[in-house]
Amino acid sequence: MSINKKQKSDSTKKKRMTLLDKDMPFAVTEAFKALRTNIMFALSTRNSKIIAISSALPSEGKSTIAANLAITFAQTDSKVLFIDADLRKPVAHRTFNLQNKVGLSTLLGGIDSFREVLNSQVTTGLDVITSGPIPPNPSEMLGSDNMKVLLDKLTEFYDYIIIDTPPINIVSDTLNMLPFIAGVALVAKQGETPKDALQDAIDAIKFAEGHILGVVLGQMQTLGKTGYKRGYRYSKYSKYSYGYGYSYAESAEKVKKKQAKQRAAKSKQEEE
Repeated sequence: MSINKKQKSDSTKKKRMTLLDKDMPFAVTEAFKALRTNIMFALSTRNSKIIAISSALPSEGKSTIAANLAITFAQTDSKVLFIDADLRKPVAHRTFNLQNKVGLSTLLGGIDSFREVLNSQVTTGLDVITSGPIPPNPSEMLGSDNMKVLLDKLTEFYDYIIIDTPPINIVSDTLNMLPFIAGVALVAKQGETPKDALQDAIDAIKFAEGHILGVVLGQMQTLGKTGYKRGYRYSKYSKYSYGYGYSYAESAEKVKKKQAKQRAAKSKQEEE
């Protein structure tokens, strides 16, 4: 497989903090290592090592957690590929300081080759494919045969593939990818993600016969020697008390109604 050099981003927006930053707190670094270990255990019973990182709603920190997980996996001497499959609100190009003129959308659309969209060795062991230009049909692209074939081929070259995907309760993009991946790690934000929104996301994944690797509770406050610190925790569907903002093209209310119909249909089938 041929590769591109890392390119500097032409974005003027502030770069997100990652584990590559020297001033990243030690506690956060250790939290991501623990999260990596838990996900490795969750993957031990799966045939695939393709992981989707998603959330119930927007602005819950999934993209930052996805990027840092990819870095953490690469630190185990594994060959890791990070794909920004949020083709509506992509941020990986800013996180890793890369250009985004080409990427997943132009690769799946047959416009550019893998050689042209791959950013190789962003850090040791980690390659990155950014989203590329926002397409008119992201959901169809991510659920296409082209996406399946691409992921099948990439598993021959990478130990782990980590994919940042859009919020599940807002658009169906992530659900369309479930047949191609090992499972989904859901990100929730302490004190903000509504409990019913998280449950709706879990139900949607189960209804689509997907596998949930666990829930990551982000920006959790823990009491340390110097006071409260932000951290992360991984679990299997814990109880949380959660509020939310902003929307994609498809409204959250519309998705909720769709999920309610799906649950009603499933309940009717079980009764029959």
